[in-house]
Amino acid sequence: MVELALPKNSKISEGKTWNEPEGKGTWREFRVYRWNPDDTENPRIDTYSVNLDECGPMVLDALIKIKNEIDSTLTFRRSCREGICGSCAMNIDGTNTLACTQGMDEIKGTVKIYPLPHQPVVKDLVPDLTNFYAQHRAIEPWLQTETTPPPSEWRQSREDREKLDGLYECILCACCSTSCPSYWWNSDRYLGPAALLQAYRWVIDSRDEETGKRLDFLEDPFRLYRCHTILNCTKSCPKGLNPAKAIAELKKKTVERRF
Repeated sequence: MVELALPKNSKISEGKTWNEPEGKGTWREFRVYRWNPDDTENPRIDTYSVNLDECGPMVLDALIKIKNEIDSTLTFRRSCREGICGSCAMNIDGTNTLACTQGMDEIKGTVKIYPLPHQPVVKDLVPDLTNFYAQHRAIEPWLQTETTPPPSEWRQSREDREKLDGLYECILCACCSTSCPSYWWNSDRYLGPAALLQAYRWVIDSRDEETGKRLDFLEDPFRLYRCHTILNCTKSCPKGLNPAKAIAELKKKTVERRF
C-alpha cells in the first residue's frame, strides 16, 4: 500500500498573536500565513487585530496597516492598488483574488490570507512565479508577421479588434492558473489557463501571420489538452475573464484545421 506524507517542514502550525483589540472601534481578526526561508521553522498562521475604523476598505489596506504599525516583517507583493498590475494576488477567504480589490465587507468573520496555492513560496505571501512567467513567454506573446511592415501601424477592422475583448485585459496575476487542479498536478507540462488565454489572444489576432505555428506548439497531450473544463479559472479571475472559453476555442481550432 502506498503511504503518502507531507514533508516535515510543510505542516502548518499555530503562530503568534501579535495584538488584541484595544478600545472602541470596529475590530477584525486577520489570520495570515507566515514562512521564512532563512530559519528552520515550519510555516505558521499568525493572528492580527485591525481597527477597520482606522483603515481603508480593502484587504490590501489592512495588510499595509499590519506591516506599517504591527509587524514590519510581514512580506507581500503590491504595486498599483488599482487591480491592474496583479502583484497582490493571494488566496483570501479560500478564493484566489487581488487583495487591492477584495473588500473586507465582502468577508464574514475572520479574514484568512494565504499565498497563491500550489506554488513554491519565496516568503510569507510571496509565491515563486518563475515557471508561470516562463510558460507565458513560451507562447510567444507578441505580433509575428512575414510581410513587410507598414509605414505606420498594422491596421485592423473594428470587428477583428472586438474579437480581442475579454482576452487582452489579462493582467497575469496567476489567480486562474493556481486555482486549476490540472495545473497543480501538471504545471511542468500543462501551460495553464493564463498562458492559454494569451495564446488564444494571438491565434485570433487578424494581424498575426503565425497562426499555424502557434497551433502546432499547442498540439500536445499536456500543453493544451490537460484542461478538463473544471472552470475554477473562470470563477476565480478577478477581471471577470473566461479562460475556460478561450481554451475550448483553442481545442476547437486544433480540430478544425485537420479537415
